[in-house]
Amino acid sequence: MARLKVGVLISGRGSNLQALIDAAADPAYPAEIALVVSNVAGVQGLDRAGRAGIPTAVIGHKGFPDRPSFEAALTTALRSAGVAFVCLAGFMRVLTATFVEAWRDRLINIHPSLLPAFPGLHTHERAIAAGVRFGGCTVHYVRADVDAGPIIVQAAVPIAPNDTAETLAARVLEAEHRAFPLALRLIAEGRARVVGDSVRIAGAVAPAGFALNPPG
Repeated sequence: MARLKVGVLISGRGSNLQALIDAAADPAYPAEIALVVSNVAGVQGLDRAGRAGIPTAVIGHKGFPDRPSFEAALTTALRSAGVAFVCLAGFMRVLTATFVEAWRDRLINIHPSLLPAFPGLHTHERAIAAGVRFGGCTVHYVRADVDAGPIIVQAAVPIAPNDTAETLAARVLEAEHRAFPLALRLIAEGRARVVGDSVRIAGAVAPAGFALNPPG
């Protein structure tokens, strides 16, 4: 069975990109990274991709008059590389509804909270300030609303009484590095299916600490 060709969009250090690179290095993993695109030149994520022999492109959003033209350049680069599926791994640009719909159910994101709680920025500070006992991460299909869409995988991380945003972020990031490759694997194996506003997972058992939707 052919591996799913994936494009990864980044804006920075690319630690979640590295988790995907490491997973895809196994020939048995059902997806391969065909292209990494950054909207910022010189970031660490481009170096990570280069060391792994993955083609890269820099498409700076500031070089375009508007978001549609920037996103058209993204789509052209992705399709030219044969990309069939897109992962947002720390891509710090809000995408238009047009782009999201063009890649509907072929576009996923990872967010450092247990969505729908704490969408947007400063998730760890807000979780601590709210007094919740668990933070975590969510991998979800992207929809036009920011940090919204059918959830594929979640992992919960306890919040300790002495946690700071930095200490909590470090532990959540460890969970992210496992959750993103897991979600992509489930999709590439054909186990994840979008049904309405949710995802159904067939024939998979969640690793310890992770939650998957039931089959349906």
